[in-house]
Amino acid sequence: MPRIYSVGIKTTHTLYKKRKAMQKHQSQPLNDFIEYPHDEMLKRATEFLQTSQRRHSIRSFSDRPVPKNIIEACIKAAGTAPSGANHQPWHFVAINSSDVKKQIREAAEKLERSFYEGRAGEEWLDALKPLGTDANKPYLEHAPWLIAVFSQKKGGVNTDDKNTNYYVHESVGLATGFLIQALHRCGLATLTHTPKPMSFLTDICKRDKDNERPYMLLIAGYPSDDATVPAHALDKKSLDEIATFI
Repeated sequence: MPRIYSVGIKTTHTLYKKRKAMQKHQSQPLNDFIEYPHDEMLKRATEFLQTSQRRHSIRSFSDRPVPKNIIEACIKAAGTAPSGANHQPWHFVAINSSDVKKQIREAAEKLERSFYEGRAGEEWLDALKPLGTDANKPYLEHAPWLIAVFSQKKGGVNTDDKNTNYYVHESVGLATGFLIQALHRCGLATLTHTPKPMSFLTDICKRDKDNERPYMLLIAGYPSDDATVPAHALDKKSLDEIATFI
């Protein structure tokens, strides 16, 4: 049976006195951590691996509608990601409007044309060839949802705070990863899109250009009936190649 932790205030204080690992601060007991038996841990880890292996970036989306409350729940999950000083230096703009999606597609494809016509350089273009990408981005209009992710230079726990944010790039990257997994686990396909420069997203989404910077554009929806996955994208490095245990 899973073990649910419920540590009393007195016990927490005793541990604090023994360890002296942290400065005094307001806290509350860890009462929602669940400890599983080893076999259950391995089962859950394996199931998560198998679920993650079914996540693929696709470029052909259905226009089937996706309810707003599903996207809301996924963004809430992204908002639980760890961040520097818990400042949560991110903002997500969820775009369902056909007019706004059209504006984004037009601006993105304009940039992409210059990219593929030489701005990228031969080495970068050669790296992209196995994925079959080009300047045409019809999915930016066809998919039901685009989610523009913005990072924030200033902020804090409260929306109106103007404090310096720390580890912004790392924090927003973690939140974006949470969002991609949440969208996948609820049954949606995704694609990450990072046109450069992305300043057009600031203008179209009406964000504060002095404080926010576009970080990534996520496309989310159901795959079309003819959706495919590039064979190159299925070639993942082995555990020995990506990890060292010491």
